[in-house]
Amino acid sequence: MEQYAIKGGNPLVGEVEIGGAKNAALPILAASVMTDETVYIENMPDVRDTNVLLCAMENIGVIVKRTDRHKVTLNASNISELVVEDENIKKIRASYYLIGALLGKYKHAEVALPGGCDIGCRAIDQHIKGFRALGAEVKIEHGLIKTHAEHLRGSHIYMDVVSVGATINIMMAAVMAEGTTIIENSAKEPHVVDLANFLNSMGANIKGAGTDVIRIKGVSHLHGTEYAVIPDQIEAGTFMFAAAVTKGDVTVKNVIPKHLESITAKLLEIGCEVEEADDCIRVVASKPLQHTQVKTLPYPGFPTDMQPQITVALGLSKGTSIVTESIFENRFKYVDELTRMGANIKVEGNTAIIDGVSRYTGANISAPDLRAGAALVLAAMSAEGFSTVDDIRYIERGYEDFHLKLQGLGAQIELVETERDLQKFKLKIG
Repeated sequence: MEQYAIKGGNPLVGEVEIGGAKNAALPILAASVMTDETVYIENMPDVRDTNVLLCAMENIGVIVKRTDRHKVTLNASNISELVVEDENIKKIRASYYLIGALLGKYKHAEVALPGGCDIGCRAIDQHIKGFRALGAEVKIEHGLIKTHAEHLRGSHIYMDVVSVGATINIMMAAVMAEGTTIIENSAKEPHVVDLANFLNSMGANIKGAGTDVIRIKGVSHLHGTEYAVIPDQIEAGTFMFAAAVTKGDVTVKNVIPKHLESITAKLLEIGCEVEEADDCIRVVASKPLQHTQVKTLPYPGFPTDMQPQITVALGLSKGTSIVTESIFENRFKYVDELTRMGANIKVEGNTAIIDGVSRYTGANISAPDLRAGAALVLAAMSAEGFSTVDDIRYIERGYEDFHLKLQGLGAQIELVETERDLQKFKLKIG
């Protein structure tokens, strides 16, 4: 029954090292199947999602070697299977990146429909539209997305909505298509840019990643490469808000401050001090938190993946705050858990109205999804008394050594498996 046991009330103080970005690592891993040569990837996060994807890739014939915890060597020259329906792959959203990669290289792919966190409808219609524009047939049968093409040809594709997943998938499918592909209204997230840089390092010709128009000139083949994944902006943002919520002083290291500008801006608005250096950011929360308004938007706007964390902070701020979720419609499921800790939050449709309280109190709570789970841990660390957080498998999907990193900042948190472990923790902490 793995859960986190937490005694709140300690300000988090110290330095924490941020790992590689899960959301960049997953498409980069998938794209590594597009060459027959060896690919070396560094700064690979050791989290459940990346490990599930690597296992699925091994099952179709990719040779995977972990040279150390954060380095992986891949060789896809002997892929024996273009059907990916591993039982575990259905549990992660990123399974669909193998469609674009395999379709781009082999002109055929059959991949199980994806899972991941239940945070609302994440339709794949834009992916399908893009594949069809490149000349592929696409159908959904027996729980699989099946794609096939005799030839892939470059096309002009206008995205009806900004979609990170569809931008990534179309980009992979297009890099070896004949001619030029233009993707308009493309996503601008850092992990889209990181994948483009990775593919370019393999010999692709992609320009404009990070803007809303991406141009891709097809190439005949891709070669091996060595590449390091960018730091995880969401892990960094989570620890930045951990400082705010616990009235702490935390320096997050190994980050790209540019990627964190929308998060930094909101921390300054609510009364935190923020100091930036080349590759680290320090957040100090020595004053009472102030209310603000937040609306989640595609990058460079405030990330939907940081919405639960800022809501937890605003629940402890003075006055009334409003958080509007414009990306996923089902992302406030954690509010019921937060209310059990004493938060005063009312959800109306895609908006949360938050009246700040002076403190949270410990409770037994459950993580409904990855980011909300991490946010509830932050709430528990600021709360008076003991808390337990169940369903931490969601948190482990995207945070490496989360409780150990928090311990390193002075948090009283432990991973417990039995009732006896829980009692021992309570006796030890007192």
